Amino acid sequence: MTPAQKSPKVAVLLSGCGHLDGAEVRESVLALLALDQHGATVQCIAPNAPQFHVVNHVTGEPVPGAARNILEESSRIARVGQCLDLAQARVADYDALVMPGGYGVAKNHCSFAFKGADAEVRPDVAAFVRGFFDAKKPVGAICIAPALVALALHQAHDSATLTLGNDAGCAAALSQLGQISQDTPNATHIVIDEAHKLVTTPAYMFDEARLSDVWTGIERCVAEVLRRVS
Repeated sequence: MTPAQKSPKVAVLLSGCGHLDGAEVRESVLALLALDQHGATVQCIAPNAPQFHVVNHVTGEPVPGAARNILEESSRIARVGQCLDLAQARVADYDALVMPGGYGVAKNHCSFAFKGADAEVRPDVAAFVRGFFDAKKPVGAICIAPALVALALHQAHDSATLTLGNDAGCAAALSQLGQISQDTPNATHIVIDEAHKLVTTPAYMFDEARLSDVWTGIERCVAEVLRRVS
């Protein structure tokens, strides 16, 4: 980016902190790093609402009776005071949207983790995500986040090409939602839907992916999103 160019302002939608019940921390940090390296100005955003549940990341099991707030947990990644309540966020203030993955996307922002193609989406999240497509602003979706995109577009009777890696069950759910699922062989790959200015990458949809490969895919995704900022 030359000194004469304006720094693009990018909304990063988070879903908590921790891949089993919130945002995938590695994917979130790598996305923020890639955006920083490419000269973008970033605003982390999350709903001020309870998580679906809290998972012990040592055992992988839900903690009975535990409760955490999505905005408070997302602020662990964004740093204190640097995560905006989604209720205060306006699509018009941003040039692009990037969404890291983690089960929080599929549990807190929507119910894809439990209901697949029959999932519901939080109305505020759906409106925010669809707003970028309506405004023809680029969107980057990482790991399971393309499922949220698929649900939001399905509600708007729209269809896009995206990837959730090569999981057959996820691909079938995307097809049920009227989306075009494109398999990718590993975490380094991206899929671009030019008509929607949508860039997706599978990241930890491949559980055994190397961190360096996840970085490669996320950096490529972010670069292509920023390339499409008007």
